[in-house]
Amino acid sequence: MERERINRRSFWTFAGGAVASLALSTACRRSWSNLPIDGRVNARPRASGNPSTNPSPLGSSTVGRQTYLGMDRDRDAILQLPKSATNSPLPLLLFLHGATQSAEDMFWYLDSAPDEAGVAILAPNARDTTWDAITGSFGPDVDFINRALQRVFDTVAIDAARIAVGGFSDGATYAISLGLINGDLFKRVLACSPGFVMDSATQGKPRFFISHGTRDHILPIDRCGRQVTTDLKAHGYEVTFREFNGDHEIPGDVMREGLRWAASWRSADYTNQRMVIGNLEPCGVARINKGERR
Repeated sequence: MERERINRRSFWTFAGGAVASLALSTACRRSWSNLPIDGRVNARPRASGNPSTNPSPLGSSTVGRQTYLGMDRDRDAILQLPKSATNSPLPLLLFLHGATQSAEDMFWYLDSAPDEAGVAILAPNARDTTWDAITGSFGPDVDFINRALQRVFDTVAIDAARIAVGGFSDGATYAISLGLINGDLFKRVLACSPGFVMDSATQGKPRFFISHGTRDHILPIDRCGRQVTTDLKAHGYEVTFREFNGDHEIPGDVMREGLRWAASWRSADYTNQRMVIGNLEPCGVARINKGERR
């Protein structure tokens, strides 16, 4: 495997007040050049697509409603199967929240889109207020995601060709990185208002759906969504980019389009290539005022 390491070129911070100060302090605390090249997820669905012969009642109890997996008392993972679920293997979207948000918040954004698209949703909580590698390195969040995914694979019939990862804001940034590192598992990445891409060794060739509001005041589109899209395309990735007239949000029509896209299937999604991605300029990591979410 040919590998290269290209360090990040620069950070930028939002102007004005405490937000700029906090953004700068966060950027200074982080050592991007020392970010480990890991983040691998080892969970895999069963080869047959069917759950174990003696599954827990998790699958049947989750149809049409949100069910906690019981993996953590305070910051658990939530599974929801579409109302149309049958015995056939389902597409699955691992959907990650933004900074200061929770797994529960994600179902407000998703609304009825998972039922309409027929997609199972797994929404875990980060171990802290945001995902580990956003402010440090991969570690406890990847471990928790791995265990939550394996729990779902062991109890629900999941279509291995239609497993996607996505998220909003920090969750979108994290989802892009997990998708690049684990493209052999996540065939598609649904990133809503991402900030940047973390340097990482990559595997597979996932496809990307990126959405971003033209009036986003937290992660401005020019330095974030548009830049991420340009850089991914420059590295040979297929990207569907949806700009919308809005702020730091996920409009309902964009969410529905993204879920339909995530649930679709193409034989080329099985492509298994390896490369290294770097030189993707970050939008910046900003701590934001309480009450604002990213």
